[in-house]
Amino acid sequence: MSDDRHRGNHNTHYYDIVLDAAPAAARTALDVGTGDGLLAVRLAEGIPDVTGIDSDAEVINLARSSTSARVNWIIGDALTFGLPEARYDLVAAVATVHHFPDLAAGLQRLADLTAPGGSLVVIGCARSSTLPDYTLDAVGVVQHHVLSRTRGYWQHNAPVKMQFPHSYTEVKQIATTALPGMAWRRLPLWRYAITWRKPK
Repeated sequence: MSDDRHRGNHNTHYYDIVLDAAPAAARTALDVGTGDGLLAVRLAEGIPDVTGIDSDAEVINLARSSTSARVNWIIGDALTFGLPEARYDLVAAVATVHHFPDLAAGLQRLADLTAPGGSLVVIGCARSSTLPDYTLDAVGVVQHHVLSRTRGYWQHNAPVKMQFPHSYTEVKQIATTALPGMAWRRLPLWRYAITWRKPK
C-alpha cells in the first residue's frame, strides 16, 4: 500500500486525530473495524505491536494481502472476540461504532480494552438534529467538493451503513456517561471525534 496517503475520503481525512492522540511511549494499538487496514498500517509506522480487527473476512484478507506492514490481522467482532483487556495503549474506531447494537456497551468494551494511561479515539458518524449540526453539514459539502477536486476521492472496500441510529447530541450524551472526562469535537465531513484517556 505504498500510495495509502493518497487514498483520501471522509475517514482517512481524520486519521491524524487518531495518530496525534497516541501516547508518546505507545507500544500496542488496536484498530477496531479496520476495514482496508489503512489506519492500522499508519499506526504500525510508529507503534511496534498493532492489531487490526474486522468481522468482514473478505476485507481483512484484502488488507493482509495488500501490505507488508507488521500488523496482526484478526477476523472477528471486537465486541465479543477474546481480545486481552487493558492491553492497548491506543484503541481506535473510525466509522465503526454506529454498527454497534448498543453504543453505551460498545464504548465500555473499547474502554475495557484500553490500557491504563492509554487513549481511546472514536471518529464516528451520526444524524444531524440541531442548527449547528446543519451548519457544519453545509461546511462539509463545500469541503467535500474542494477535497474531491484537489485530492480525488477514494471509495474503500468495507461495507457501508448510512443509517445512523443516534443523533450527534445523543452520541455525546451517551459518551459523556460511558467515558467520563472524554473530549468531544463535532467535525465537518459528517463526523465527530471522541478522545478519552484512561486513568492510570
